[in-house]
Amino acid sequence: MTSPSSDSETSRELSDRLAHVRWLAGGTGSGKSTLAHLLADRYDVEVYNGDRAEHSWLTRCTPQRHPRLAAMRGIPPGGMWAGRTAQEVFRAMASLHGETTGFLVEDLLAMPADHIVLVDYFGILPNHLAPLLCRPDQAVFLLPAPPFRQAALGARYADPARARATWGRNDPATMLVKRLTRDALWDEEVRRQADDHRLDTITVDGSTPATDLADQLAARFGLARRT
Repeated sequence: MTSPSSDSETSRELSDRLAHVRWLAGGTGSGKSTLAHLLADRYDVEVYNGDRAEHSWLTRCTPQRHPRLAAMRGIPPGGMWAGRTAQEVFRAMASLHGETTGFLVEDLLAMPADHIVLVDYFGILPNHLAPLLCRPDQAVFLLPAPPFRQAALGARYADPARARATWGRNDPATMLVKRLTRDALWDEEVRRQADDHRLDTITVDGSTPATDLADQLAARFGLARRT
């Protein structure tokens, strides 16, 4: 893990400083953001959106320490997907190699620690998250059933403008198939590592209403109702 504070702090000291953080991680299209919004509306929690934060990481990363992340700077829409197999895209993911973890830690340490912060971000694996936890129940990895993800991403990219912003001039249907394959590889890695660290995964298939799942997560994370 390339954490900016890892040189001066032990893993235990760092996990203690992040004891107020709860982690909603896992696969894309699993409803993490929907659940984070529900939790923020109902409970006393501040949401940290990792997808939005990625834009600032691109300006802070260096080719020496973050070669895969830095390689994404200036790439046009669809550039990381065109001409690559899903396996090649997967292996090139900065998060797979822990390049995003240090930025997450840096951002979280800069936030107030007087209330719970909920991280909504897919791009951290159990191997990189486990050293940041005081207790296993601070984190859960949501993994969508394949039909659930296909429906979610299909709806997301049904908007032509959004599809162009993501895929550029590449065929959206072809890119979506590649994306689903890449994401399945990520899920497999999450499951394997979560089992190694005894961290929980939840399969999301749409059978449990989002409001019920949000309440289950709130109980797990020890969140207090907003007053």
